[in-house]
Amino acid sequence: MQYLSTRGNDAGRSFEDVLLAGLAPDGGLYVPEEWPNFPKGEWRGLRNLSWGGVAAMIMKPFVGDFLTGQELHALVEDAQATFHHTATTPLKQLDDALFLLELFHGPTLAFKDVAMQILARMMDIALMRRGQRVTIIGATSGDTGSAAIEAFRHSSRVNIFILHPHERVSPIQRRQMTTVEAPNVFNIAIEGDFDDCQALVKAMFNDAPFRERMNLAGVNSINWARILAQVIYYATSALALGAPDRSLCYVVPTGNFGDIFAGYVARQMGLPIDRLVIATNVNDILHRALTTGRYETGRVVPTTSPSMDIQVSSNFERLLFDALERDPSRLRALMEQLSQSGGFSIPEDARAYIRQLFASGRVDEEAVRATIRETYEKTGEIVDPHTAVGLHVAQEHIAPSHMVVSLSTAHPAKFPDAVEAAINVRPPLPEHVADIMKKEERFTVLPADLTKVEDFIANNATTA
Repeated sequence: MQYLSTRGNDAGRSFEDVLLAGLAPDGGLYVPEEWPNFPKGEWRGLRNLSWGGVAAMIMKPFVGDFLTGQELHALVEDAQATFHHTATTPLKQLDDALFLLELFHGPTLAFKDVAMQILARMMDIALMRRGQRVTIIGATSGDTGSAAIEAFRHSSRVNIFILHPHERVSPIQRRQMTTVEAPNVFNIAIEGDFDDCQALVKAMFNDAPFRERMNLAGVNSINWARILAQVIYYATSALALGAPDRSLCYVVPTGNFGDIFAGYVARQMGLPIDRLVIATNVNDILHRALTTGRYETGRVVPTTSPSMDIQVSSNFERLLFDALERDPSRLRALMEQLSQSGGFSIPEDARAYIRQLFASGRVDEEAVRATIRETYEKTGEIVDPHTAVGLHVAQEHIAPSHMVVSLSTAHPAKFPDAVEAAINVRPPLPEHVADIMKKEERFTVLPADLTKVEDFIANNATTA
């Protein structure tokens, strides 16, 4: 399996290459040269495997000779050991046609743990083989940063710098990053929003001298290995519900489009997914793009679901690439329009391709509160605001012809104020993180200034 850039100026890369690079040198995102496809019989053969066994089979075509099947299985099982549920990503039935896929049983209580625990182990292997060390930089709207820090805190070959929007993540999200005591971990609070953080990360990767001098690597959802690892729970949940002999609809609360793009990959591999439904909060660039055909950035509005407070959905580029028949020149033209004017119109052929599989819904803050309350009253389940966004949209897409799986992306205790305001119950933190509010924090506040951020990283990273 080889990889190419969506922008067309980089190709023939191995899995190990794209794992360590993150963003392509031409500013594009890496995708496989072709999608592997499993016939129905092969999918049926996965039903009797463990979670780790399914994961290894799903990922093997993409990793090539980077790891043997046995090595991959062992790596996944090691990552699984950090989770606090025997099923790793369990399904919970809410009614006859609606299931909740719980993805928050990892060490930092969010779906990002699934991919990050696998990614960190892969990167350690690659760096050890190459005798290298890297400087990881990432932007987070709340959950990616803590998951990355937790996954890489013990790595001897990595320095990790995470940018988060100052005072725009929940206290627990922030403390999961800033209370980690490890000499290779650095937290930067940027005076701005998540899009400012993401723009700084992209600018650093596009600053070739800085990128080479610091040996930068990325772990945001632009990293292909993150997407690949997220395909696992689409496969395990679909198989548990009768795939490939039963089709499903997935509803995904998403901002950066990475988690739902993993569902697209699963469908390209042959899983019978009838519909992938994008659930957004009021920062609804993806919903607007699907309903109007216009992808256009706006002002980020802070909400109770901060991980979705995004107006630039980076992974949407990967879907556009396929929708444009993998024509990099057409994609580059759209990305140039986005850079110059803050938006572009999706060509009709591409929009038709996207709308065949994807639908979308938008949820405001009042509806989020109501959904948290109604879910609790009807089922006894306490859900966080991001999960509530998904559940609200899911109710609009339930049809007799298929079952709906709505992704539960974060533990409610990460957003206790929002949950308590809705149901008058304050969700307790799980025991393994119960003391986090008592720990000392370490972070540096910086303006959204590329030079100042690069100087801070250069002065604190160990490159030898």
